[in-house]
Amino acid sequence: MNLGKLADYHMHTPLCRHAAGEPVEYARKAAEIGLGEIGFSDHSPAEENEFDDWRMLLEEFPEYLEGVSAARKAVPELTVRLGLEVDYLEHGEPWIEKLSSMTDYDYLIGSVHYIAPGWDIDNPKWIGRWSGIAEIEEIWEAYWRLYTRCAGSGYFDFIAHPDLPKKFGHKPEGDLRRFYEPAIEAASSSGTAIEINTSGWHKDCAEQYPARQFLEIMNEAGVSLVISSDAHAPDDVGRDFERAVCLALDTGFTQSARFKQRKKTLVELPTVTSGS
Repeated sequence: MNLGKLADYHMHTPLCRHAAGEPVEYARKAAEIGLGEIGFSDHSPAEENEFDDWRMLLEEFPEYLEGVSAARKAVPELTVRLGLEVDYLEHGEPWIEKLSSMTDYDYLIGSVHYIAPGWDIDNPKWIGRWSGIAEIEEIWEAYWRLYTRCAGSGYFDFIAHPDLPKKFGHKPEGDLRRFYEPAIEAASSSGTAIEINTSGWHKDCAEQYPARQFLEIMNEAGVSLVISSDAHAPDDVGRDFERAVCLALDTGFTQSARFKQRKKTLVELPTVTSGS
C-alpha cells in the first residue's frame, strides 16, 4: 500500500518520560516507510510540574519545539507538523487556553486519561480498581462524560483513543452505543475529528481504539477520521496503518484529515489492492 496519502500525527518524544528515540529518528522512519506527513504531539505540560510523571515539564517546552525543528531540518523531504496532546480535565479549560496560545501549532489533540484527581485510568498501577461489573460501569460512565465534553469543547482539532478504558480488557455489559453516541454527536457539532489509534492492537484489549461499532456510527455522523500510531518509539511510526486503512474503508470512510496551522483538509485514503 502506498502510504504517501497518510499522515501520522500522534507521536511522542523522550520528554514525556515513557518514549524512546529523538524526533529526528521518528522522521527518518516515516520517510523510510513512505508516509506523506508526520506530526509530533507529546503530552502537554501540566499547570503544576508534580501533576504526574509522564509528560514534559513546562520549562522543557522550548526543548520540544527545538526537537521538532531539528527533525524538519534533518529530513527536509518530509512534511513535519507541530502538535500537542492535551489532557481534558475537569475545570481545566483555562490551562488548555494557555497551552493553546504558547506557540503556533498545526493541530491540538484532546484526550482524556484522568477521570478523577490522581486517577489516570490507563495506568497499570490502578488496575485493582477495576474490580467488578459495577466498577467497570461507573468508570466508563465517568470517562465518557468527560470525553463527550472534550469532543464538544472546540479546543481540539482531533481527539485521541476514544475507548481508552478498554485498554486492560474491561468493558461494561450491553450495547456500548450508549457511551459512543453522545461523544460522536458532540464531535460532529464541534467539527472535531477522531482518530483510529493503532496502538490498541498491542495492548491487553487487542483491538484498535475505537471499536468498529464506534467507527460505523462516527462515519454515519460525518465525523472526520485521522489514523494514528501513538508512536512511543521510531519503529512504531506508521505501525499497522495498512490494517487501519482496510478497517476505515470497510466501515465506510473514504478520506482522512490533514492539518496545517489549525486548518483541516481531507485527503482520499489509499486504495487497497491485492498486493498491498
